[in-house]
Amino acid sequence: MSKNTIKHILSMMLIVASLHAPDLWAQIDHSATHHQDMQVQGGNAPNDARDPHAYSDGYSLTEDPYTQPGSRQLKLADEHTFWSVLANRLEYNQGSDSVVFDLRGWYGTTYNRFVVKTEGNITVDRLEESQTDLLWSRAFSTYFDTQLGIRLDQYGRGRNRQWLAIGVQGLVPYWFDLDITAYLGKNGRTALAVEAKYELLLTQKLILQPRMELNLYGKDDPNNAIGSGLSDLSIGLRLRYEFNRQFAPYVGVEWSDTYGDTANYRQTSRKDISDTRFVVGLRFWF
Repeated sequence: MSKNTIKHILSMMLIVASLHAPDLWAQIDHSATHHQDMQVQGGNAPNDARDPHAYSDGYSLTEDPYTQPGSRQLKLADEHTFWSVLANRLEYNQGSDSVVFDLRGWYGTTYNRFVVKTEGNITVDRLEESQTDLLWSRAFSTYFDTQLGIRLDQYGRGRNRQWLAIGVQGLVPYWFDLDITAYLGKNGRTALAVEAKYELLLTQKLILQPRMELNLYGKDDPNNAIGSGLSDLSIGLRLRYEFNRQFAPYVGVEWSDTYGDTANYRQTSRKDISDTRFVVGLRFWF
């Protein structure tokens, strides 16, 4: 490209810039004026602004009639106490003409609760046996609680027992509900109870619940027909339909077996060592 061509191009650019200069300065001046008219957020609200208390009927944390005495005005949810009662199993077994109950209840806060667990069975209007745990529960992580208290065993035919109880309860990965409790009784008696269950949502209302429970004992207990080691194991499936979250009838099947000296005691008493039973029941909470 020659020097004359370059000079010609530069001359044309200067001419075009001079023609558009007035418009450019007008835009700069308009932009400056616009920024001067803008106001920084804050200050008093305009007269037609929405009342911040319009949807609370005038209630607020700093003005009557909702003010609280003292310097602290706000309470968090974990400072309040709540309660709940759950009938996890309330079922009838036609084969043995018995009713099985498994009830849970608690009262307290998010971190500290008083917990009651009771389960057992009733036949012909008589309590065969029951187990009741009275526990103080303390959350130590997002999904787990430690529990400390006592367990009371009652038998229609046998000798009642009392235990010191310590355990953990919560959700393990993949949402399995796990409850493990160790017990210490008189004369060096020990026991361990493990319960695990899982809820499989077939639909939003139809739920299949597998459940497993086992019990181990450190010593033989002839008075209550319980042997040392693994005493009994039960595995069940229950299918419930939730009319709502608080009311759900169910049907199910449960297989149970006994082992070691516990099985020997049952044989001596002419009772079945293992059993498969079909059940109908109701799960509810409030």
